[in-house]
Amino acid sequence: MENMENYRFDFDLAMNREPESGFLAFGADGVIAVNRPGEAPFSVAVGDLEEALVKAGVGCGLLYVKRKGAVDLILCRFTMACLKKAGDFCKVVNYCIQTGTAFLPKDVEVEVCEKCGKPLMEEVKVCLFCYDKFSVLARAGSYLKPYKNVVFVALFLFFVNALFFLSAPLVNRFLIDDFLRPQVGTPSQIIWIAAAMFLLRLIGETVFIISARMYNEATIKYCNDMRVMAYDKLQTQSMSAFSKRTPGDLIRRIMDDTARIREFITDMGRWCVSLVIETVIVLTILMITDWQLTLLVFLPVPFVAIFMSRFWTFIRARYERQWRKHSRCQSILHDIIKGIRTVKSFGNEELEIRKYAKAEQDLAKMRSANESLWARLFPWLTFFTGIGEFIILLVGGYAILRGDMSLGVMIQFTMFVGFIYGPLRILVSFPRWLGEATTSMVKVFELLDEEPDIAEQENPNNVPIAGGVKFEGVSFGYKSYEPVLKAVNIDIKPGEMVGLVGKSGVGKSTLINLVMRLYDPNVGAVKINDTDIREISPNYLHENIGVVFQDSFLFAGTFYENIAYAKPDATYEEVIAAAKAANAHDFIVKTADGYNTLIGEGGESISGGERQRLSIARAIIKNPQILILDEATSSLDVETEAAIQASLDGLIKGRTTIAIAHRLSTLRNASRLIVLDKGTVAEVGTHAELLQSKGIYYNLVMAQRQSAAKA
Repeated sequence: MENMENYRFDFDLAMNREPESGFLAFGADGVIAVNRPGEAPFSVAVGDLEEALVKAGVGCGLLYVKRKGAVDLILCRFTMACLKKAGDFCKVVNYCIQTGTAFLPKDVEVEVCEKCGKPLMEEVKVCLFCYDKFSVLARAGSYLKPYKNVVFVALFLFFVNALFFLSAPLVNRFLIDDFLRPQVGTPSQIIWIAAAMFLLRLIGETVFIISARMYNEATIKYCNDMRVMAYDKLQTQSMSAFSKRTPGDLIRRIMDDTARIREFITDMGRWCVSLVIETVIVLTILMITDWQLTLLVFLPVPFVAIFMSRFWTFIRARYERQWRKHSRCQSILHDIIKGIRTVKSFGNEELEIRKYAKAEQDLAKMRSANESLWARLFPWLTFFTGIGEFIILLVGGYAILRGDMSLGVMIQFTMFVGFIYGPLRILVSFPRWLGEATTSMVKVFELLDEEPDIAEQENPNNVPIAGGVKFEGVSFGYKSYEPVLKAVNIDIKPGEMVGLVGKSGVGKSTLINLVMRLYDPNVGAVKINDTDIREISPNYLHENIGVVFQDSFLFAGTFYENIAYAKPDATYEEVIAAAKAANAHDFIVKTADGYNTLIGEGGESISGGERQRLSIARAIIKNPQILILDEATSSLDVETEAAIQASLDGLIKGRTTIAIAHRLSTLRNASRLIVLDKGTVAEVGTHAELLQSKGIYYNLVMAQRQSAAKA
């Protein structure tokens, strides 16, 4: 956050919902200036307000304020394109209402390109219309620096190979002009020249094989490095970064896009380098031989190159759309495979087939359109690129008839031009390959450049984690215009067990997410031992917090590996002790290989209760100072829950514990219960105190008792 003199929100609808331009300006003096089309400007003092809110409708929304002792006031209307910025404006105003200080949020996001003004593509923060493709290529090449020596040797060998390869036309000219004329050459001389040509070609191919292997090995390692860098960067991101993208999108960036970059640099890169080397050598020889004919031969090439450079802007946008449709197909496939149990349980196989088929059909249409474009364009480009061959036949033929050029020189020109024009015809497709590769490069580099929301300070203040947790004026929303928590103040003492109670969606899980610093609050601070957790290293914080989630996730591995995941250096005895404490030891030893038994990905091969007990054992082995239980016993039967609850009671002693449970009976032994309602702390007290007050908690308990009685 930072202080500012003025913060402005531009809206695009009049009060009658007609398209008009106006703006709200919020100043450091705590006053909102309202400029609506067709009306005189007016102002609203923040001191007279209770809250600023956004209401999203169908096709449009409105921003309004709740006033103290007065009716609500609508400040403006806007289309849904302004929804995010309207939410940011409300966040600024509400913070000033709570604290009396004006600020500019750090997370204000630019959704249009600052250079060209065009909207940014979904899930991409780089403008795909005006980014510098040459700088992107240069950056991709910069990652080859660790292998520069190998690459340099490989490129040198490419040059040597080109010399051997391009010697054939020179030998042919020498052979035709000096030996194949009648009564000049002898059979033995012809044999020696043919043997020399064979040897030159053999050496050239050998050098090419060696150089290609060296270059390929370097680029394969290069691709591996880029994947590891992207994966490392992904691990440093906060949960909000994962929520912005689909798993399929992230997987494709790390796997497919890096592979496409490697293919481009390995295949196209090596081929382009060879072409450049050969072109320079051939042009040098041809210019020395006959510079006028050489200029005529290569006359069409610059015009084709200019056309292709102009065509680039158009084609890269088409391949960006194709990339997004491909990513959509992968996301659907990922979700179907991951949620196949849900799909089958509801009998929605046909629905999912149609959904995937529709996505693939859209992708096929996009690919077909792109390929159809190339099918129409490619023949004409190759035709104009190869006009030089007709020029050689015309001009060279007349020169031979006049005696100005020998037949050997003519054949030399034809062979050299063939060496160049063949690759040039293929090079016409270069913009397509470049479009696909640079799109992938932009996606990978964007991931590498993304700054994590949860940033670690240069000199973290890793204070001893003794257990005291405090929320000071915490407000937070996963979406700025939909706050989940509002001005929450909670002080949890070291060693205290606190239960979080409330209806679904009131912010209980959000509170514990903030304690674990999976997110940072929009307003206020979460403190441990009176130290803002933003000053503490995230790794150090997580080492001292144990958590059991409602949805317990297990990795594809053994029972032993899953329990020891929280403490990789744990001894076998520690793993067994944790399993016994979580009441998991008995069912583990009954399996074929005991603790070395493999379980499927996500633990699908065992029951929900067994997965939950393994998750509890994983938290126990960590021996944390702060323990978080998010519906830790939700998947257990009553008998097993009672056994585990006894183990948890021993684990809880001496540790600060924050527990969420829908079975309110499991929280009776909590030091305090905190009841949340509509994102705020509604009630605080013991089980007995809250029952006596007959408020929200009392109603929840009565509702559960009635449900139990009916059951």
